[in-house]
Formats: sequence, C-alpha cells, structure tokens
Amino acid sequence: MTTLKTRLQDDLTAAIRARDELRSATLRLTLTAIQKEEVAGESARELSDAEVEKIIAREAKKRREAADAFAKGGRTEQAERERAEGEVLAEYLPKQLTDEELDALVAEAVAEAKAAGAEGPKAMGAVMKIVNPKVAGRAEGGRVAAAVKKRLAG
Repeated sequence: MTTLKTRLQDDLTAAIRARDELRSATLRLTLTAIQKEEVAGESARELSDAEVEKIIAREAKKRREAADAFAKGGRTEQAERERAEGEVLAEYLPKQLTDEELDALVAEAVAEAKAAGAEGPKAMGAVMKIVNPKVAGRAEGGRVAAAVKKRLAG
C-alpha cells in the first residue's frame, strides 16, 4: 500500500474517533475515489503515490468548482462546506506554486522553446510540453496555460 493512501486511512480513523464529521466524510469520499480507480480496467492494481495525488487533486478541483456553483446559486452554506472539504484535501497535496514562481518557470520554458526555434503564440504546445513536467501538480493546468499565453503574447 502506498504511503499517501495509508496516511489517508490513518487520518480517517483519527477523524472518526474525534467525531470530526467534515474531515471523515471528505476522506471517505477520497478513499472511495482511489479504490474505484484501483479496480477500474482489466484487473485490480495498486496505485502509486503520484497516482493517488492526482486523484486527490481531481477531488479538490471538484470541491472548488462545486463551491463556485453553489455560491453563484446563492447557497452559501453549501459553498462553505465545499470550500472546507477542499481545504482538508489541500493538506495532502504539494504546496502550490506562487504566481511569481510559476512565472519564473514559464519564462525558462519560453526561453527553451525559443532556443529550439518555436516563437510566438504558435509555440504554446512546445512551451506547455517543457513547463508541465516542471510544474508537476503544483499548479492547475488552466493557471499554467494562462501564464504561458500571457508570456507568449507579451
């Protein structure tokens, strides 16, 4: 069993004992998503920590999107609950890059792409190929794409 999944299960047990309903419900849903992914496909398999991290990131993104939808619909109580669940999941993800750190990585990638002969807005794909492995889960894809577009445009 992966160390991240074990940590999630241990934290779930602790949350249940502490009668922390929000935390236990969030961790249960996340562990269920991990188990679904493990048994999906031809045969059951053990997920790596990186794969578990991607699932947690996906679950956190769902919470952010749900919170936005609830807020737009005027259901502030539900929106707050979704935000709180997202914060619980954020504890298990790597620290997100600041805008300055992301801009620095994008600037390096743009310089690399220019050295390889790609320039202007058409270089978007080449730059994304270079920057994505460097970012590796520390920034959302849309945020990275926006930073690359901004750097290529100006």
